[in-house]
Amino acid sequence: MTNETEKSVSETGFSPEQIDTTRPHPARMYDYYLGGKDNYEADRDAADRILSALPDVGVTARSNRDFMHRAVRTVVGNGVRQIIDIGTGIPTSPNTHEVARRVAPDVRVAYVDNDPIVSTYAGAKLTNSGNAGFVLADIRDPKGILDHPVTRELIDFDQPVALMLLAVLHFVTDEEDAAGIVRTLTERLPAGSYLVLSHGTADFNDNQGFGQAAKVYNEESTASAQWRTGKEISAFFEGFELLEPGLVQLPLWRPDGPVPTAGELTRHMGYGGVAVK
Repeated sequence: MTNETEKSVSETGFSPEQIDTTRPHPARMYDYYLGGKDNYEADRDAADRILSALPDVGVTARSNRDFMHRAVRTVVGNGVRQIIDIGTGIPTSPNTHEVARRVAPDVRVAYVDNDPIVSTYAGAKLTNSGNAGFVLADIRDPKGILDHPVTRELIDFDQPVALMLLAVLHFVTDEEDAAGIVRTLTERLPAGSYLVLSHGTADFNDNQGFGQAAKVYNEESTASAQWRTGKEISAFFEGFELLEPGLVQLPLWRPDGPVPTAGELTRHMGYGGVAVK
């Protein structure tokens, strides 16, 4: 990266008093679901109540990570050498750049998250190996993400890009214009680009806990939650052609190991899909 990019990344540091640890944040709650330790009491309390309502959230979080690994290997194997990963979350190895560079060492990654705590880890765990940068921004400001100096330095919008929206859009409501945000993020991507997307859903499980979980997010955390149906999630891929096997439950997207049984699949409360423009 150039000095300008390094400067932009380094400026994302925060002092402890600038970080609000009293409100749960989805990124830190997700870290807790995965068994991580980079979270606070408020995050754990809220996550425990969600796990009480939806015990399989942890299973779904892990299947989402596995989906990410397979999807990244696929798009990089198809020739993509630059990735925008929005909703990065607390770094959990192997991260996107680590998975991608096992296929092609020259892949460039722009990580994006709105949690200052994620930014404090970026230099040590995400951007320290070069050809990667961190953007502290919110998905609700898509133009700000695309026009950020770090993004512009790393990403050539004349060449195919993989845009990753993993477990982030269910924290953007219809009132916040989730569909419009996705259109703005994808309209600059040239032909041959990919959209990698996963999303929570109640389609596979009639557990009444979805309402309770949404209430915890909506009333306490820094983001509201909206679970969508497969049909609603499919609409985000407008202008793209889904790769086989389409939009499916997370473990069913190009599995590289045993497939869960029908009974086990009810525990995986998320869709995943990869599409090409």
